[in-house]
Amino acid sequence: MSSNLKILYGSAVPELAKAISAKLGVKPIDAEIKHFADGECSVSIYEPVRGADVFIIQSTCRPVNDNLMELLVMIAAVRRASASRITAVIPYFGHACQDRKAKSRDPISAKLVANLITIAGADRVLTMDLHADQIQGFFDIPVDNMRGSPLFVNEYLSMFGKSYPDVMVGSPDVGSVARARAFAMKLDVNLAIVDKRREVANQSEVMNLIGNVEGKTCILLDDMVDTAGSLCHAAEALMKIGKAKEVYACASHGVLSGKAYDNINGSCIKKILFTDSMPGSATQSSDKIQYVTLADMFATAIQCIHDEQSIFHLFP
Repeated sequence: MSSNLKILYGSAVPELAKAISAKLGVKPIDAEIKHFADGECSVSIYEPVRGADVFIIQSTCRPVNDNLMELLVMIAAVRRASASRITAVIPYFGHACQDRKAKSRDPISAKLVANLITIAGADRVLTMDLHADQIQGFFDIPVDNMRGSPLFVNEYLSMFGKSYPDVMVGSPDVGSVARARAFAMKLDVNLAIVDKRREVANQSEVMNLIGNVEGKTCILLDDMVDTAGSLCHAAEALMKIGKAKEVYACASHGVLSGKAYDNINGSCIKKILFTDSMPGSATQSSDKIQYVTLADMFATAIQCIHDEQSIFHLFP
């Protein structure tokens, strides 16, 4: 293993970062992240990084702004310490839902965050399932946007096998159709679409169901689950309107804010899979939730980037 590859991680996903470091056989940089009484963040690095290829692992999950500022400070500290290249490894990219102007005078916060990461000194970004693919174009540096779906494909193939006629993939809304279609093709099953209308944020009204799911086992796929309202409504539509046999779900990012745990526990979803792109709640839980780790995928991507090799094989 090259001594030039170094790992620095923040406080957002320490367990995932440690697992990635272990897979790479790299000891994380000796550093300390401190917070002053007024909430300001400071980073102290206790070993040289001059000329090093540094990968900074930090999700910008809840608390989003604190974790984002921590990432920016770490990037700036390593840049001032003369690192040769800095890659921001962001398993979950916060502010990604604000990727366009939905109405007059709205900010495009995802673009602002992209600018901040670049100005702080990052040379490239490695992330997972951006809420909108066009966010890659907000950066003026290379962005590798990996997919969590291969992990879910493996899980469901082990459960149902390939081309199982009684299984269908469901898209929880029209905006997720492309993602769900690719997922269905990997499982070699048919696709159903739940068409909904969102009146206000975090609330939705199911309008129509496209596809015959009667008697089928349905797997809903999404990129992220926030309050879980939309996902649970889609599952309910599949069961009540479509008369599906049972519903499973999976999403790369389990944000799980507000009443998410209550919504999931009270839903007809049998099991839901998330990646460990962000930690689960320390105070709430659900027997329906299961996590799959991103450690192998990110470790492989980091090694390929360090070795100047393509990561195309990580997009099966």
